[in-house]
Amino acid sequence: MKDTFLVIFDVFNFGLLVFLWRFTIKHYATLPQTIPVHFDFDGKADRFGNRKYSFLLPALLTVFYFIFTWVSRDAGAANFPVEITEENKYAQFLIMEIFIRWLFVLIALIFLNSQDYMFRYSFDETVKPKVPLAISFLTVIGSLITVFILVGLFK
Repeated sequence: MKDTFLVIFDVFNFGLLVFLWRFTIKHYATLPQTIPVHFDFDGKADRFGNRKYSFLLPALLTVFYFIFTWVSRDAGAANFPVEITEENKYAQFLIMEIFIRWLFVLIALIFLNSQDYMFRYSFDETVKPKVPLAISFLTVIGSLITVFILVGLFK
C-alpha cells in the first residue's frame, strides 16, 4: 500500500513537471520579446528580460525534480531532526519520503503560479497572481511545522 501511494505521488509530481514545460512551450510563441523576470513584494515587475527567460522556471523545476527524487529514494541522504534508531527508522523514513514528495508539489505549484503570473503580466500590468506569494510561503512553513510535529511524535 505504501509503495502504491508513493508511486502515485511520483507520477503526480512528474505530471506537474510536464505540465509546467507544456504550459511554457504552448505560450512561448505569444509572449512579447521582453517579459517580467522578477517581481517585488507588491507584485510589480522590477526586472525585465528576454522571453527566453520563460524557460528558467521549468529548467529549475527539472533540476529540483531529480534532486528530490534522489533524496526520496535514498533515505540516508536526508537530514533528520531526531536520532534514527531501529525502533523509529520505518516511521521516520516514511515521514521523510512523503514530506519530500509533498514539498516538491508545493514548489511546483509555486513555480506554476509564478509562470502563469509572469505570462499574464506580460500583457496586462494590472493582473494579480492567482495565489498570493505570501500564502504559498505560509503553506510551505505550515508543512514544515507539521512535519516537525510528526517527527517528534514518532521519535
